[in-house]
Amino acid sequence: MRRRWLVLLELLALAAILTWAGIALARPGDRPADAVDFKIQLAGADDRAFLLRDEHGDLCYEIRRDDGTRQRLSPDAFAQRVYRDQHSRGFLEVLLNVSSPAGFVWVTLGFLGQVLFTGRMLVQWLVSEKHRRSVVPPVFWWMSLIGASMLLIYFLWRREPIGVLGQATGWFVYVRNLWLIHRRPAAATAASADTADPALPL
Repeated sequence: MRRRWLVLLELLALAAILTWAGIALARPGDRPADAVDFKIQLAGADDRAFLLRDEHGDLCYEIRRDDGTRQRLSPDAFAQRVYRDQHSRGFLEVLLNVSSPAGFVWVTLGFLGQVLFTGRMLVQWLVSEKHRRSVVPPVFWWMSLIGASMLLIYFLWRREPIGVLGQATGWFVYVRNLWLIHRRPAAATAASADTADPALPL
């Protein structure tokens, strides 16, 4: 009975994590009323722009600069800004799809998370070869947890629901396996104490 309640609690925790991730992706944030938001890379600005109508009913674009201030542009001025920025981007900015130093930090976080996430398989393979049988060492789960956490944060920044869903689900599995590994030595110690020979009376 206790095990069933534990499994139910784990499923509820998983549902809570997925719900939190979904809310984080779907939140409107600071989007202006009745605006259409879309992703675009602009130097010195957030990676989202908004298409909306101004007080006169004309269409315009709104961007948020890195310092937090907002700027509204006419369609022609916005097109010129996009054209200028896209043609002034360097090789790494195009390759990594970033337009600011903060973007490089986020991509570095995601890259390191992916290195850990991929490296766990290499570690598991090397340990298995050493023992001549399939072995999943604890470090495999630690690398999975740390890598998945870094990737989850990265995908939330990128607002990528598929990546968030995959990493949030896996994150729960890694925590559960580490919990079971942590409990195993204590259970083994208790079992040894139960099977030990009783002390002889004096």
